[in-house]
Amino acid sequence: MIGIPLAWAYGHVAEWAIHRWVLHGAGKKRGAPFSFHFHEHHRASRTNNFVDPVYQGSPFQWNAAGKETLALGLLTLAHIPLVPIAPWFTATLFASGVQYYRVHKRSHLDTDWAREHVPWHYDHHMGPDQDANWGVRSDWVDRLMGTRMEYVGTEKEAKDRRRRERRAQPAPAPEVTPDAPRRAA
Repeated sequence: MIGIPLAWAYGHVAEWAIHRWVLHGAGKKRGAPFSFHFHEHHRASRTNNFVDPVYQGSPFQWNAAGKETLALGLLTLAHIPLVPIAPWFTATLFASGVQYYRVHKRSHLDTDWAREHVPWHYDHHMGPDQDANWGVRSDWVDRLMGTRMEYVGTEKEAKDRRRRERRAQPAPAPEVTPDAPRRAA
């Protein structure tokens, strides 16, 4: 049963490390195998007020969500040889992968939910420094490693949200006065 907390901790540390060094390290270079994360997923999130529309479809398409699903599946399969010697560890690791995908998907479909339940992940995408806040399901590894930078609820976030809302509003229609000549339709 010691495998349960060990796998839980291992899953969070692996999530943090992969996000930091693979997805944002090697993945920042365009054309790199994991560049979809930074160049597709981050761009979509910042463009759409944290929503990434690819999560509305099937997780088995060849887009950022589908590639994430494939990577999670391969990482899980890599641990299958441990089943005979550490069944609780591997079961917990599998559950962690499912939880990761569900939390990540929901957060990018429901901005209000994300701001309330996983603010560190919202901070990762929408905050001024996208190279911080690497945890998705929890921020405890970020706090331990000193990479947690809070943004939700700050004056900077309020200012940025007001600016995004102003940009999203359509330009006001020209005012028509009763004396102004009207064009024939």
